[in-house]
Amino acid sequence: MLQFNNVSKRYTGGKDALRNINFELGRGEMAFLTGHSGAGKSTLLKLIALLERPTQGQVLLDNQNISRIAKRHIPFARRKIGMIFQDHRLLHDRTVYDNVSLPLIVAGFRHQDISRRVRAALDKVGLLGKEQRYPISLSGGEQQRVGIARAIVSKPPMLLADEPTGNLDPRLSEEIMGLFEQFNQVGVTVLIASHDISLINRLGYRTLVLSGGQLPQEHDYHG
Repeated sequence: MLQFNNVSKRYTGGKDALRNINFELGRGEMAFLTGHSGAGKSTLLKLIALLERPTQGQVLLDNQNISRIAKRHIPFARRKIGMIFQDHRLLHDRTVYDNVSLPLIVAGFRHQDISRRVRAALDKVGLLGKEQRYPISLSGGEQQRVGIARAIVSKPPMLLADEPTGNLDPRLSEEIMGLFEQFNQVGVTVLIASHDISLINRLGYRTLVLSGGQLPQEHDYHG
């Protein structure tokens, strides 16, 4: 599903965010990406989500080299990926329904399909009935669920999450991780960047450990 071949990312000014990254993530796999602050976790996710381009190497998604994809094809390629951010990135002047429906509107779905899919996505994250609420009236955990509903509404085969529990208490963190496990159980590939080592250890999934922009080791807590 996802493959990094000798991927490096250097920002203007000479800072190496990632150096010679190599790993594969299989279809239907769930894994964590961890490491110290500034290790390159967000940069790695941005390369997959086509928000950044690598300086060298290949990022392959379904055997397509997305690191060299033409700009006009990026929106189409992004349909394979749902992205969840720590700060939610919600539009606060729009309702929950409007926030979640946005990817479908951009993709050109029909009105009746949009309504059905939005309701199904909100049902999955436990927010059905709150379509007309505004994000500001929701708790932090509920806002994160809106962000997750928006990421899954177009049924992408891959979910990326950047510190999705970073602002949540332990109980809410467990609930949010439970949602990711549910999506994974129906075949969605999930990659979660997190610094919450205790949560990662408890869940026991494959873990990629970034250090100084490199991937020197992997931890497999299953065995």
